[in-house]
Amino acid sequence: MLTGEIRNQIDRIWDQFWSGGISNPLEVIEQITYLLFMRRLDETQTLEELKATRTGKPIERVIFPKGKDPKGTPYAHLRWSKLKNFEAREMYEVVGEHVFPFLRMLGGDESTYAHHMKDARFTIPTPTLLERVVDLIDALPMEDRDTKGDLYEYMLGKIASAGQNGQFRTPRHIIRLMVEMTAPKPTDVVCDPAAGTCGFLVAVGEYLRLRHKELFADKKLNKHFHSSLFHGFDFDSTMLRIGSMNMLLHGVDNPEIVYRDSLAQDHAGEEEKYTLVLANPPFAGSLDYESVAKDLQQVVKTKKTELLFVALFMRLLKPGGRAAVIVPDGVLFGSSNAHKQLREMLVEKQKLDAVISLPSGVFKPYAGVSTAILLFTKTNSGGTEDVWFYDVQADGWSLDDKRQPLLAEEKLGCAPSQKLSQDEHLKNNLPDVLGRWEQREKAERKRPRTAPSFCVPKSEIAANNYDLSLNRYHEVVHAQVEHVPPKKLIAELLKLEHEIEQGLNELDGMLK
Repeated sequence: MLTGEIRNQIDRIWDQFWSGGISNPLEVIEQITYLLFMRRLDETQTLEELKATRTGKPIERVIFPKGKDPKGTPYAHLRWSKLKNFEAREMYEVVGEHVFPFLRMLGGDESTYAHHMKDARFTIPTPTLLERVVDLIDALPMEDRDTKGDLYEYMLGKIASAGQNGQFRTPRHIIRLMVEMTAPKPTDVVCDPAAGTCGFLVAVGEYLRLRHKELFADKKLNKHFHSSLFHGFDFDSTMLRIGSMNMLLHGVDNPEIVYRDSLAQDHAGEEEKYTLVLANPPFAGSLDYESVAKDLQQVVKTKKTELLFVALFMRLLKPGGRAAVIVPDGVLFGSSNAHKQLREMLVEKQKLDAVISLPSGVFKPYAGVSTAILLFTKTNSGGTEDVWFYDVQADGWSLDDKRQPLLAEEKLGCAPSQKLSQDEHLKNNLPDVLGRWEQREKAERKRPRTAPSFCVPKSEIAANNYDLSLNRYHEVVHAQVEHVPPKKLIAELLKLEHEIEQGLNELDGMLK
């Protein structure tokens, strides 16, 4: 949990960029990412040096070698601990002409972070701005993993609040709900094919740290966690850098965060590789047939990105693998052959577990589209019996462009630290979603269709052309209104009018 002081420090960094002429929030977070990476490299080298001193062995991983760079500056001067003490103009020269070329050379390093620095660009315009920002970043507490992760998440939140780049960011409470519902295991292999800032992968890592602390005592599972559990694809190099840094600051040493156009590239080597897919991909409309991966067209013949992504999720999962993914409502009831074919495939060939309808304001201020969470298990042999539906009316935040919290922080999210009252539940349905999800094969089977959650048998879904929209099956209770005959109603009104007139006359007499 970030303190108010740390939030204020981050706000001051942001304000410095803003007043210094960099107003694009994505560019701000990118430049901050480079500076944080520079600080991280120096801290890593310092730890290696301390370890070597303690053990009497040579340094295992040398980041800053002895000697000088190609321009004649000692590599030791490129370290954060040195350059932060330089005068502003000298600092600016060293960072721009020496540190950034050095970062780009690190591409040969094994780490995913170094790989994504190969096209790093230094765009801070003045020495004065760089000096101020370096001082502020140096004052940030970066020793504790939780603080580092929360600190970066707070910065990423500023992308969303700025509006123009918010599409890269799914609300954290929605991500956590999806992670809790899929219950990741230490042996899982997780993929987000539209990773953005890696919010889903970060949430999986935090879930495992909280629920499976034992994995870090197991050498094999610990190595799997840091090197082969997390996989993210994106075709935006800025997002790859930011996502990689997000994972690094949340304590994952070497995730696979790679450049990949998920819909355009064939998936040889990726097919049936993952046990869990979590995603909220961008739905940009349609692609040209020529640009769509041929193996996806074999699953469903369409140009619509929302259908192609669902086909991709099925392609990437191993049999027995599960998915929790966000789709626009059109996927649930679209009438084209491709829509129907895909829904039939989910219901008949895989095991469709749940459809959770989200309020249309969840992704405001940058999108007002209605969406749903699909949860399914890949079987290639069917298995759908009853599909569980939930109609989420409130997620704890206002559903307007401001998205203000409606409850205290300890009562927000899907697993609040304090129990919610009935009135508070009306403002935050997420704990109820999670609790009822765990009862979907028990008590939920008997819930009436008038309730917010209920189950629908596969046979009924098939009879409705595989329509998965909640409103198709939800029943609305119409309140019974007592019928009053007109003559009786008129008599009552006349009586009331007489009583009012009488009361006014009495009041008038008292005043006289």
